[in-house]
Amino acid sequence: MTRIVFYQLLILIIFACNLSAQSPQPTYQFKTDSINLFDKARNRLVPVMLYSPKTDKKFRNQKLVIFSHGYGENKGGDYQIYSYLTENLASLGYFVASIQHELSTDSLLAMKEPFKVTRKSNWERGVENIHFVLNELKIRFPYVDNRNLILIGHSNGGDMTALFATKYPELVDKIITLDNRRMPLPKTRQPKVYSIRSCDLPADDGVLPTAIDAKKYRIQIVALADTKHSDMDNDANTLQRREINSYLENFVRE
Repeated sequence: MTRIVFYQLLILIIFACNLSAQSPQPTYQFKTDSINLFDKARNRLVPVMLYSPKTDKKFRNQKLVIFSHGYGENKGGDYQIYSYLTENLASLGYFVASIQHELSTDSLLAMKEPFKVTRKSNWERGVENIHFVLNELKIRFPYVDNRNLILIGHSNGGDMTALFATKYPELVDKIITLDNRRMPLPKTRQPKVYSIRSCDLPADDGVLPTAIDAKKYRIQIVALADTKHSDMDNDANTLQRREINSYLENFVRE
């Protein structure tokens, strides 16, 4: 039995058991807003899309999710093309901030190996963006629970997410990566680590934990049977969206 099949069978069983034990979660109308933050220390613009429940209800300890997009060749607008994920989380009561990591003036992402070296500066910049946005949100939205931060990222944004959790584990409750392929997932029980994998592109050696480490650190890896790496944004069809959102809902609630 291959490692990916082992993960798929094991995690699907865990997922089904956990899901059946949970009560339905209330849903809300959601609202969106865009803000352009400016980091004076780095002289850098950081555009952010905000997604939150549209309700008069006062949330107690409303959970914060920060989302990081995949590489978009500096064309811009990438922080808006995962709306099926961000809007769904907002409808479940989460406060979601999606960061535009790339600007047109940035250097293009390195395409030569070793990626853990050549792309490190890009990931470091993403980590700084996340840290900056987190601090700004603390000031602007003090009612949001920033002490139990959830980070989600796709592809290169997932590599940023993994690096942030490695550098600042005390700031993060859990991370969920969507097919990050270069930066190793942290081997830790805190923050909690989850990863949803595509059916077509493998991760580099050492990015995913071994079966032994996954069990030791309670890292959950899910393999999607019919979703390619490039179809994890809004290109996902209805069935793919439903499956990915189901896993995300379960992971953020654990």
